[in-house]
Amino acid sequence: MDTSSKSTTFSSRSGISRTGLEARLFARPEGLPAPGDFEITEVAVPDPASGQVLVRNLFMSLDPGMLMLIAGQSGLPMPRYEVGEVMHGDAIGEVIASADPSLDEGDLVMHRLGWREYAVARAGLFRRVDWDAYPTPSTYLSFGLVAYVGLMDAAELRPGDTVFVSSAAGATGGMAGQIARLKGAARVIGSAGSRDKVAHLTGSLGFDAAFDRHDGPIVDRLREAAPEGIDVYFDNVGGEQLRAAIEVMNPHGRVAVCGALSRRSEASTGDLLSVLVKRLTLRGFT
Repeated sequence: MDTSSKSTTFSSRSGISRTGLEARLFARPEGLPAPGDFEITEVAVPDPASGQVLVRNLFMSLDPGMLMLIAGQSGLPMPRYEVGEVMHGDAIGEVIASADPSLDEGDLVMHRLGWREYAVARAGLFRRVDWDAYPTPSTYLSFGLVAYVGLMDAAELRPGDTVFVSSAAGATGGMAGQIARLKGAARVIGSAGSRDKVAHLTGSLGFDAAFDRHDGPIVDRLREAAPEGIDVYFDNVGGEQLRAAIEVMNPHGRVAVCGALSRRSEASTGDLLSVLVKRLTLRGFT
């Protein structure tokens, strides 16, 4: 979410009041969130007190995990959203007033104070980032780093590996597939939820093979795409696709568990036996 062109003009430190907008959860949704489940509220924005900074937000993150927090579910390493509360989450902003020596006006910072035009808080809640490291500061909120860490650290990707990525047409999955290719994977396979997305994977993102998860048993589709088995599975969904990956995985295979969007990720005794016999590694990361 880019707010760089929608900022409110405010005064300098003069005691003159300034206001900014915040996005809050208005109602707990039933099913997927709708616009009516949120409200935009105008609030006063104070000057920073000693040890604090005032940040004007430029970009705000939209993450799949927010669906669980909006629904009031637990299980993630962050608090759920409460009705009437500002939508917390990653954001990138510019320091426009500082009362702490660790940050200066003009610094670009990252924080988790979420969907608001202005954030005022102690300086320790903000992390300085480099304006010039990427073509746009919004890149700090992208899923490329998540995909890279999952593949290289959690799954220990090696040149020559056959890699399977679930939900590969999504932001994280698409990046994971491309990074796997750049890092020397011999074959990259993806699953998606429609034929158009499958065509996007093989036509635009460079996947060697892809299949529609609705097109028959996933384990059969995966065996067809990877007749010699898979070495790495980048797991975005859990559930049936995780079970299929374990069944098709070669000995000493590695699974990077990034998400569980299916919400049906319980492992059966058979799954665990395969993990044991094949000496597989499953590693979660955030």
